[in-house]
Amino acid sequence: MSLARNVIVQTFFTLGSRVLGFWRDLELSNRFGQGPVMDAWTKALWLPNLFRRLFAEGAFAQAFIPVFAKTLEMEGKEAAEKAASQALAFIMVIVVAVSIALELGMPWLMRVILNVYENDPAIMQMAVLMTQLTTPYLACMTLASLLSGVLNTKQKFALSSGAPILLNVVTLVPLLTVKDQVEAAYWTSAAVSVAGVMQVWMLWWGVSKLGLKISIGLPALTATVKRVLSLAIPGAVAGGAVQINSAVSNVLTGTDAGASSVLYNSDRLYQLPIGIIGVAVGMALVPRLSRHFAVNDGPAAVKSMDDGIVLSMAFTLPAALALLIMPYFIVDGVITRGMFTSEDARRTAEVLRHFAWGVPAFVLAKVLMPPFFAQQKTRAPAVLSMISVGLNIVLGTVLWFWLPMVGVDGAIGLAVATSVSGWLNVFMLAGALARDGTYKVSANGWSRIFRLGLACAVMGVFITVCAWNYHTLKHLMLRKELAAIGVSLAGMMIFMISAFLFRAITLTEIRGAMRREKGVAGIPSGGEG
Repeated sequence: MSLARNVIVQTFFTLGSRVLGFWRDLELSNRFGQGPVMDAWTKALWLPNLFRRLFAEGAFAQAFIPVFAKTLEMEGKEAAEKAASQALAFIMVIVVAVSIALELGMPWLMRVILNVYENDPAIMQMAVLMTQLTTPYLACMTLASLLSGVLNTKQKFALSSGAPILLNVVTLVPLLTVKDQVEAAYWTSAAVSVAGVMQVWMLWWGVSKLGLKISIGLPALTATVKRVLSLAIPGAVAGGAVQINSAVSNVLTGTDAGASSVLYNSDRLYQLPIGIIGVAVGMALVPRLSRHFAVNDGPAAVKSMDDGIVLSMAFTLPAALALLIMPYFIVDGVITRGMFTSEDARRTAEVLRHFAWGVPAFVLAKVLMPPFFAQQKTRAPAVLSMISVGLNIVLGTVLWFWLPMVGVDGAIGLAVATSVSGWLNVFMLAGALARDGTYKVSANGWSRIFRLGLACAVMGVFITVCAWNYHTLKHLMLRKELAAIGVSLAGMMIFMISAFLFRAITLTEIRGAMRREKGVAGIPSGGEG
C-alpha cells in the first residue's frame, strides 16, 4: 500500500473523529462557557488525553511495531502472539497500578493542577469526581495502543484510526440530552471511560479477524518485554514532547480562573492539523521505513521522508497560516454562542495565534520521528525532546508570571514557549538525522517546500483582507458561521490552485504517491482493514 493511500485512510477516519470532536467542543463551550465547570472538565480530560496522544496516537505503537514485525517475520505468528501478550500483561499491571494511585490521590493532585478553586469546595469536589470518572480510560488506552500497533504492523489502519470516533460519539450523548449543567458534566466524564471500553473491544475484534490470538496473562519481565519497554519509554518521551509541554501549561493555568478553558479551546484548534496530518504521516512512515532499512535501501528511505514532509506541509502550512492571520475570525465565527462570549473568543484567539506559528514544527516532529523508530534508536530523540521540554518549562514559567505584570495575558506566554520549544525540537531532530547520515531534505524536497511557501503567500494575502473585514463579511453572508467556513474554504481553494500553478504539487506526483508498492522483507503491503 502506498504512503499516500495509507495516509488518506488514516486521515479520512481521523478527520471524521476530529469533526465529531469539534462538534463536542462546540457543545461544551455552549453548555459551560469558560467558567469553573469548563475548567474542571479540562482537567478531567487532560490525563486521558495525555495518554491517548502519547500512546494511541503513535509513540507506543511506533515503538512496538518494529519489535512485533521482526518477531513475526523471523520467528513466526505464534512467537509474535506470545511477544504481544507478554508486553501487554506487563504494561497493563503498571498502568492499572498508576490508575489506582491517581484515583486515590486525586483530591490532593487537584489542589496542584486546579488550585485557583482551592477555596471553593463545591468546584474542587466536582473536578475531583469528574477526573476520577475519566481515569479508567488510561488503562483502556494502553491496551488500545498495543492492539493498534498489531493492526498497523499488518498495514490495517482503518480501525486504529477510527477508534477515537467512538469517544466523541459517546461523550456527545450526555451533552445533548442531560439538561442540568453539573449532571451533564458528570455523565460526560463517565462517558469517556465507557468509550474506552468500546474502543478496546473494537480493536480486539479487528486483531482476532486477522487470525492473531493475544491474551492477558501473568506479567513477567521477559527479554521481549524488556525490549518493548526499552523502546516504548524513551519513545513515549520523544514522541510526546508537545504533550509534556502541554502538561506544564496545564499546571500553570490551574492558578488562573478561566485560563484552563482558554488553553483547552486553543489547544483543540491547533492540535487539529497535528492529529490529522502529523500522526497519519508518522504512523504510515514507520512500516515503510522499516522495510527500506531492512534491505539497506537508503535512497528509497530518503524519498519516502521527502514525500512525507512535503505531503504533511501541503496540508499543515495553510492551516497554520489561517490560525495565525485570522484566529478571532475562526473562533468567534464558529465557537461563540451560549455561555461562550465574544470576549472569551478574543482571549482564546490571541493565545491561538501564538500556537499557530509552532504548528508546522509540531507536525514536522511527528514526521522526523519515524526514522529513529524504524531503526529502533529512540534514545537520541528522547534526549533532544527533553531539552526542548526544559526550555518550555523555563520560558513558559517566566512568561506566565512576567507578562501579566506588563498587562498581557500570561496564557499567551505559554503558547509562545510551546512554539519556540517545538521549533528547537525540530532543528535538533533534523540535525541528528543529518549527522548520522540517515536523512536530510533533498534539493528537490527544498524546492517543493519553497513553492508551497509561495502558494501560502498568495493565500495569506486573501485571508488577511478577509480578517480586516470580518464584521462586514459576517453581515454580507448573514451568519458568522457561514463567513468563517466560507473564507476558510475559499482560502484553501486559492492555496490549492496556487500550489498547482507553482508546481509545488503535480498530478504526476499525486499519481506516483498513490501507486501501490510491493511488499518488502516479508512484511505484507495489503489493503487496510
